[in-house]
Amino acid sequence: MAKAVVLTRYGPPDVLVWRDVALPEPGPGQVRIRVKAAGVSPTDAKIRGGYVQAVFRLPADAVLGFEAAGVVDAIGPSVSGVNVGDNVASLLAGLGGYAEYVLASSWTPKPANVTWSDAAALPVAAEAALGILKQLRVVRGETLLVLGAAGSVGMIATQLAASWGVTVIGAAAPRDQDLVRSLGAVPVTYGDGLADRVRQVVASVDAVADAAGKGGLGVAFSVGTPDRAPEALDQTMPVLATGTLRIRRERQLPMAQAAEAHRLLENGDTHETLILTPAEPA
Repeated sequence: MAKAVVLTRYGPPDVLVWRDVALPEPGPGQVRIRVKAAGVSPTDAKIRGGYVQAVFRLPADAVLGFEAAGVVDAIGPSVSGVNVGDNVASLLAGLGGYAEYVLASSWTPKPANVTWSDAAALPVAAEAALGILKQLRVVRGETLLVLGAAGSVGMIATQLAASWGVTVIGAAAPRDQDLVRSLGAVPVTYGDGLADRVRQVVASVDAVADAAGKGGLGVAFSVGTPDRAPEALDQTMPVLATGTLRIRRERQLPMAQAAEAHRLLENGDTHETLILTPAEPA
C-alpha cells in the first residue's frame, strides 16, 4: 500500500483526502517514481472544481498533479536509458503527482544541484512557456510583450525569449518590476494606460504572450491552450542547473495538506509556487 491525495468528488478543496491507495505497478514504457516533491498548478484547482470536465473527466478516486520529481524505484517492460535509483522529474501524462508513488511514461534526469522542489516546479511552467513561444513564433530581433512576466510561466517565457535575442517587455505588478528587469526584460506596470507605457519603451510589439488569451492590439496574441512542447523539460532542466534560468519562489506543504494548498491558490493568498512533499520522505 501507499498514500495519495484522492479526489473524492468534484467540489471545494476539502474533497481532497490523504489516504491509503494501492501501490501502482509500472506497465510497458513506464517507470514508478517514489515522489519527493509534486507541483500544484492552477489547472489542478480547475479540475478539482469540475470546471473542465469536458477535457478532464476523471474516474472515481483520481489523484491530481501533472508534475513530480523523485527517485525511480521500479521499471516496466520496454524501458531503457534509466535505472532504479535515478533522480528524475516528470510532466505526467496521466496525472497522479499528489502521491507517494506515481507512474511516468516520460522523464528527465534531475541534476544533483537542482532541488527537489525546483525540479517539481519546472515541468508545467516550462512546457506552457515554451508552448506559448512556439505558438507565437517569435524570433531574434522581434519585440514580445509578456503579460504576467513575474508569474511561473511568464518568468520562463521572458528568459527564454530574451536568450533568443528577442526584446522583451514584461508587464507585472509594481512590486515585481525589479524582478522582471533582472530576467532580461524591460518592466512596465499593469493597469490603465498599459499600452501607452509600452509605447514609451518601444514603437511597436510583434507579439503578446498572455495566458488569459484576451487578444487584440493587431499583433500575434497567444490564445487558448499553448502548443505542446514535450521537449521543454529536457531543454530547461540543464539551464536551471547552471543557475542561468530562474523560476518562481516555492512554498512547501505536506501532501496531507493538499486542500490547504488549493485554498491558498484559489484565494490568491500566496505569490509562490506551491509544492507538496510526502509526509514521511524516505
